[in-house]
Amino acid sequence: MNPSADPDFTPAPTRRRVAGWTPARQAAFVAALAGGHDVATAAASVGLTPRSAYQLRRRAGAEDFALAWDAALESGALRLTETAIERAIQGERRPIFYRGRQVGERVTHNDRLLITLLKRRRPLKNGDFA
Repeated sequence: MNPSADPDFTPAPTRRRVAGWTPARQAAFVAALAGGHDVATAAASVGLTPRSAYQLRRRAGAEDFALAWDAALESGALRLTETAIERAIQGERRPIFYRGRQVGERVTHNDRLLITLLKRRRPLKNGDFA
């Protein structure tokens, strides 16, 4: 989401302050959440604090902003899960160095991560995958 574009939600009403939660900052904040960032990181990315974000969320008239916030968190969680699955299956490339020079690379797979993700997607029934 481009912060300068119209957001996909109605921004919460705010006082006219250049340094506050402008509609563009609200849109950028929601986009950062959708990108997988936590509230503190998303707020910092727009130059504001998590505390002020939560205050804005509770404000009267901010219901659409709160809904967009929740949807963005869900979207971000899905994106992070997909990234984790990709890493678990394809592995991570790690360089191999000898005497200060890279001489190759090793692909490592995280089986524990893959098993955890599989369990979350397909809960166990009677000790077996469903």
